[in-house]
Amino acid sequence: MAIFKGAGVAIVTPFTKENKVNFDKLGELIEFQLENHTDAIIICGTTGEASTLTHDEHLACIKYTVEKVNKRVPVIAGTGSNCTDTAVFLSKEAQEHGVDGLLVVTPYYNKATQKGLIAHYKVIAESVDLPIIVYNVPGRTGCNILPQTVATLFNEFENIVGIKEASSNVAQAAELMHLTDGKIALYSGCDELIVPLLSLGGSGVISVLSNVAPRETHDMVAKYLAGDLAGGTKLQLDMMPLINALFCEVNPIPVKQALNLMGYDVGSLRMPLGDMEEVNIPRLDIALKQCLSKY
Repeated sequence: MAIFKGAGVAIVTPFTKENKVNFDKLGELIEFQLENHTDAIIICGTTGEASTLTHDEHLACIKYTVEKVNKRVPVIAGTGSNCTDTAVFLSKEAQEHGVDGLLVVTPYYNKATQKGLIAHYKVIAESVDLPIIVYNVPGRTGCNILPQTVATLFNEFENIVGIKEASSNVAQAAELMHLTDGKIALYSGCDELIVPLLSLGGSGVISVLSNVAPRETHDMVAKYLAGDLAGGTKLQLDMMPLINALFCEVNPIPVKQALNLMGYDVGSLRMPLGDMEEVNIPRLDIALKQCLSKY
């Protein structure tokens, strides 16, 4: 069963000038999302720079978000790691903090086999009583979890309920939906493919775009799921210049720049990520103004 249907935001982690987590700003961003009908908050994912947060910061962000959201929408915590024991630790702690679900990325760098991936997710699934969304993003992890592997996990573990599919491979997503009889909760992990994956029976998106266009992203999914295919498709196409600008450099560099351009002052990025190339900022600024002025 899907943890949520609609548009969930993979929210950024704002930093102060001293490079500390800016919790006041995080609260402001959460309220901005909720005021614009975002359907779920995903904290400490890739866009939230989880890989450069300490464990204490990671868990503090989860705790703060659960308390700030206060059950208004589901909160899903990114708790994946390339170390299975670390993923179990973060998952258990997130459960203690009251999250509604977990987003668990495939192990990165290790390049696990499909057999190893099954073993990895088995240990995590058995360690918690929360629904889990598998996160497949091979372009970042060097590890592609195959449809048959996901189907095996979905069929064997009741709390493995969904997948964030960010391989950009629509055929792979279609094969997974075939293998699970369309029952797995499929979330697009690519903003340019929200409507295409909805057309396969998808439940929604875990979105970068939603950081800067929460209402438009929500409406795109809501219209499509309500049967307004033309309306949902139009929003997908209208948002393409902004989506392309948000991914002209590695995520989350552009989206943090975009939020700063919008006046949210989310700070910079933690190394090894750096600020956006100056040459790309005007393109992003133009796309923001043009796309968001339409709605």
